[in-house]
Amino acid sequence: MSRPLTVRQQNVFDFIVKTMGELGYPPTRAEIAKALGFRSPNAAEEHLRALERKGVIRIIRNTSRGIRLPNQEPQETPDALPASDAASGLPIIGEVAAGSPILAAEHIDRYCPLPADYFTPRADYLLRVRGLSMQNVGILEGDLLAVHRTQRVRDGQIVVARLEDEVTVKRFKREGHQVTLIAENPDFDPINIDLRTQPLDIEGVGVGVIRGGNGQSLG
Repeated sequence: MSRPLTVRQQNVFDFIVKTMGELGYPPTRAEIAKALGFRSPNAAEEHLRALERKGVIRIIRNTSRGIRLPNQEPQETPDALPASDAASGLPIIGEVAAGSPILAAEHIDRYCPLPADYFTPRADYLLRVRGLSMQNVGILEGDLLAVHRTQRVRDGQIVVARLEDEVTVKRFKREGHQVTLIAENPDFDPINIDLRTQPLDIEGVGVGVIRGGNGQSLG
């Protein structure tokens, strides 16, 4: 950090960290403005730019939730581990065959030399992202989404969900028997599931993103 933060800047930074810790993704400018009593999202944007200049966040342009904490993401995707060291890294999951466990050996492309507790909560695997359905939360084509395996999810969390033969990354919302999987891109329609008649398995929640994985991916 080049200079100390002002009180307002610290408040914004703390709210970003709190939101990412609770929901797994950063807030929008409008959410920051509402939470901290700013008159408009433009005021939040000014504070974000000041935080970026001071080196405590990184802003991804043209996305509503494009905020990153530099100390929570590596500069580039690490190389694969040798086979003997694979157990000390996170498996990178590529294409997932219908009906088979997501961590089946045939789905693992390679291993990434990051400890599970690099993320909070700890990650169990990295999932390759395909497409732009989640671009407004900064999850882009070719990224690696760090996933914590759990079936206990809250409204608003980014989840990895299995719908029959498809594995997808979306934001989760539930009302009674109805679940809606919401894209963070207006070009994609929400997916509606009636739990009484349609299968839905939660494979985990997103806990972080590594920018710029390569190859085929899921999204």
